[in-house]
Amino acid sequence: MNSRIQITRERSCMIYLYIILAALLPTGLALSCHAQETAAAKEPTFATREPRYHIGLGDILDVEFPLVPEFNQTVTVQPDGFIQMKSAGDIHVQGLTSPEMVEAIRAAYKKILHDPVIAITLKDFEKPYFTALGKVIKPGKYDLRGDITVTQAIAIAGGLDDAAKHSQVLLFRRLDNERTEVKTIDVKAILASGKMDEDIHLRAGDMIMVPKSTFSKIRPWIPTPSMGMFMNGL
Repeated sequence: MNSRIQITRERSCMIYLYIILAALLPTGLALSCHAQETAAAKEPTFATREPRYHIGLGDILDVEFPLVPEFNQTVTVQPDGFIQMKSAGDIHVQGLTSPEMVEAIRAAYKKILHDPVIAITLKDFEKPYFTALGKVIKPGKYDLRGDITVTQAIAIAGGLDDAAKHSQVLLFRRLDNERTEVKTIDVKAILASGKMDEDIHLRAGDMIMVPKSTFSKIRPWIPTPSMGMFMNGL
């Protein structure tokens, strides 16, 4: 009789333990998923390219008010990123797209005009460019024409020279006046595997730096066969 009571108590304890584990399991999974999502959110990502043109320093734009043409004007983006608008003062527009600039101007004129209609035409601007430096055949500054990737940019710069370390090509991308992102690109692996989806598309102002390989750094100190023959003769 006592043994049966003991078995019944053990079964009751086991059932109670299963109930507790079943109640805690979803919470544990939720906490684990939340931790993974938090870690993924903190993982830095390289800024993707933006297809829209961003207003830059020195750009010249026509700003037209079709319903009130007396406010029409031509403005130039000053070195500090501002434009000077008639009756509205200075407006910061550097880095904005055309639609964003229209909204900024509309907000500046809201005390003067009621829901103004504004059209912007870009008359003159600095041509987009990229820079290729380091161990490329023709280092320099090149026009960024169309959709160009890192490997295509290296080809435009004449390709890699014999001393290049193609497994650690550096891509510098400026985010603003204080921050610059840097990404290491294994060009050798991209070309060998054919995984062109890993070939990053350039943005205006990007800089590619191809470092020197380790072998090229020590090559001047490696004796040549002719030097060995000379030494043997001594």
